[in-house]
Amino acid sequence: MNINIVCPHCLEVSSVEKKESTISQKCTKCGDSLLDAKPITANAVILEHFMKNSDLPIVVDFWAPWCGPCISMAPHFEKAALAMPLQAQFLKINNDNEQALGSKFLIVSIPAVLLIKEGKEIARFTGARSNKQIQKWVRQYI
Repeated sequence: MNINIVCPHCLEVSSVEKKESTISQKCTKCGDSLLDAKPITANAVILEHFMKNSDLPIVVDFWAPWCGPCISMAPHFEKAALAMPLQAQFLKINNDNEQALGSKFLIVSIPAVLLIKEGKEIARFTGARSNKQIQKWVRQYI
């Protein structure tokens, strides 16, 4: 069975075989590794592209540069993303720059992390969490 994944490098859609584990998986467009799953800096357009094209759950961190808990959680969010390639796609959205998007998703406290699956928000948490806590939370929805 194939799944569609948005490449974190070129943002093109790649159709790849779904496997239990993968040692190597390249983007069918740019050739870069789909396993290099660092969080992608996103905006409303990029989020919409992922929601329409990715078969994987999308984990979105709404944050702001002045937010202490957001800054302290950032390396944990990145570690979780790197630990879960081809399981979920991780995006970061600066809520100060995307206030309309924050309003659309009813973001009232940051950091706010949403899990979007099949184009719909299915879960969220607010407040900083560790790498392991983030992974555990995401895995319950995969």
